[in-house]
Amino acid sequence: MKFLCLICAEQMMEDLEPDDRAGHFAEYAAFTEAIRREGHFVSANRLLPAATARTVRVRDGQAKVTDGPFAETRELIGGYYLIEAQDMDAALAVAARIPGAQRGCVEVRPLADDPQTRALGLDG
Repeated sequence: MKFLCLICAEQMMEDLEPDDRAGHFAEYAAFTEAIRREGHFVSANRLLPAATARTVRVRDGQAKVTDGPFAETRELIGGYYLIEAQDMDAALAVAARIPGAQRGCVEVRPLADDPQTRALGLDG
C-alpha cells in the first residue's frame, strides 16, 4: 500500500539558523537513504514557504484565488514523503522516523486503491 506522509511544522527550513538547517537537511538525507534501502521510498519533496502558495476555490462557477495556504494554523505543510508499506502500522513506524516528526507532526494517510481510482490512472 502507498501512504502519504505530510510533514507539518511551525518553522520552515528557510526560517532555521544556518547550522540548524544544515543539520536538519543531513537528518533528512540519512532518513531518505535508509528508507530507499528498505524499499519504502516512492517519492518526496520539500515545499516552499506558505507565502508562495495560492489557494483556489470555485463557487457558483467562478474561480477565486487567494494567497497563502488553505487554513489558518500555526503548523504548515512543509513537505511530504510518499511511501510504500505493508499496512498502516508499518507506515506509522516509518513516519515516526521522519526528522520533522521531532519538530512538528507527520500526518499519515493511505492513498486510495479502488477500481474507480485505478481506472482513472490515479494510483501512480
